[in-house]
Amino acid sequence: MVLSRRSFRVIAVLVLLILAGAGFYTLNRPESSATWQNTNDAYVQADLTRVSPQIAGRVERVLVKENQPVHAGEPLLEIDHRDASIKVDEARAALAQAAAEVTGLQARLQRQQSTIDQAHARLSANRAAVTLAEQERSRYQDLAQRGAGTVQALQRAHAELAAKRASQAGDQAAYAAAKQELEVLRADIEQARAAHDTAQARLDAAELALSYTRIAAPVSGTVAQKVVRPGAYVNIGETLLTLVPLAHLYITAHFRETQIAHMRAGQPVRFTVDALPDVPFSGKVASLGPASSVSFSPIPPHNASGNFTKIVQRLPVRIAVDPDQPGLQRLKVGMSVVVDVDTRTD
Repeated sequence: MVLSRRSFRVIAVLVLLILAGAGFYTLNRPESSATWQNTNDAYVQADLTRVSPQIAGRVERVLVKENQPVHAGEPLLEIDHRDASIKVDEARAALAQAAAEVTGLQARLQRQQSTIDQAHARLSANRAAVTLAEQERSRYQDLAQRGAGTVQALQRAHAELAAKRASQAGDQAAYAAAKQELEVLRADIEQARAAHDTAQARLDAAELALSYTRIAAPVSGTVAQKVVRPGAYVNIGETLLTLVPLAHLYITAHFRETQIAHMRAGQPVRFTVDALPDVPFSGKVASLGPASSVSFSPIPPHNASGNFTKIVQRLPVRIAVDPDQPGLQRLKVGMSVVVDVDTRTD
């Protein structure tokens, strides 16, 4: 059967309408509805560690070279330690002196306890002597009243009692002073112990400063940006070199805000590196950034003017690289990456 010219026109119009509808749907479909989201605004990154000295001084030795792999704890360089060593010796001498002061006061405390015991013994003897003198005076007083004793003997008994009481009062005061001196010594010991603790703290600080003269790698990585040289004078906080942990690389990809509606942590990722175009890599979405990259600019844009032009923002997405893949050892920080995220897994 041969189609008429009118039927052919109707079919052509229907086909054009279907194509136009499909094109309109494709062009106006939300970008986030695509199952794979792609970006080439992505780079290999790592958490770099900048190594700085904690004391100022002149560098004696540099023990690593540029691009050299190092392990955590491996020595990197040494600073002149002579000043720090002298301060350690001074602190140790001060600590020894403080310890000797504590020991001497403790010995005096023990000796003072013996002095207190002696004073207490003399006081007890004087109390017995006073009691005996009081009894003698009473006896001579009775004899004098009966006319059997002399006035002279009674006066001698009174004088003897007064002397014994005076001696007792003196020994009582000496005993109290000895006990008071004991409390003073205890206070002095506490003060000396505090001085000892201060000296110990100063020694610890001096030894810590001495340990800072030997700078070790805080993390494992590869040496980069090494600017330190033997003989150079370095200051506290000055960056001497950078450690790049190539074993812990990750990808930071900047997706348009219209792409991340269905993007979630844990979704599979495939990516290639511009330097290795024929080597495929895989990973997973680790996390999505909390703000767009421009939000952290020193001078963020203010779109409150009447000349506002809407610009699609990009948000950073961190991608964890799957371990044990061929070619991982060839990745370097800063390499450009093309990333595809499978958003079908929600």
